[in-house]
Amino acid sequence: MLRLGVLGSGSGSNMQAILDAIREGRLNAEIVLVLSDNPEAFILQRAKDAGLPTALIDCRGYAQKFPVEAQLETATALRDAGAELVCLAGFMRLVKQPLLDAFPGHILNIHPSLLPAYPGLHAWEQAVDDGATESGCTVHLVDAGMDTGPIISQARVPILPGDTAATLHARIQIEEHRLYPEAILKVAKK
Repeated sequence: MLRLGVLGSGSGSNMQAILDAIREGRLNAEIVLVLSDNPEAFILQRAKDAGLPTALIDCRGYAQKFPVEAQLETATALRDAGAELVCLAGFMRLVKQPLLDAFPGHILNIHPSLLPAYPGLHAWEQAVDDGATESGCTVHLVDAGMDTGPIISQARVPILPGDTAATLHARIQIEEHRLYPEAILKVAKK
């Protein structure tokens, strides 16, 4: 059984999709720890409601930066929990060394665009603003760049006439919730 650590900063809907896939028998894994840099993040409540262990990553005063000390503490907490694969699920900080060194080739991210298009924040807004005809989501291995690691899986979502950033984002999230557990399974089989 694959042991997962999950990092998130927001609602935790992708963590919930992973947990649902585990409970439904579609993913032979267990979530051993859920970490957040945001004490108000709903991902922590979702995890607590599911009986999962949680902890905070102390990044106070660092805006979007993920300080080295916090990355070391995160790596230690994940290792101590027995995590084998780390899943970023709406984690809004850029992962660098030493966390990458602690889990080389074993950190996944889900991003709301068809990478390499629209890396970074608010990708769905960028796609709508650019007049793109499709968007989607990507699960990729995390490297030191921003949304630049090797792609594991993608799902396409058409941009419909009259779409707003919000309506497109809602349809992308449906695909994210399907794609992420499938991509974890794909990685586990390797």
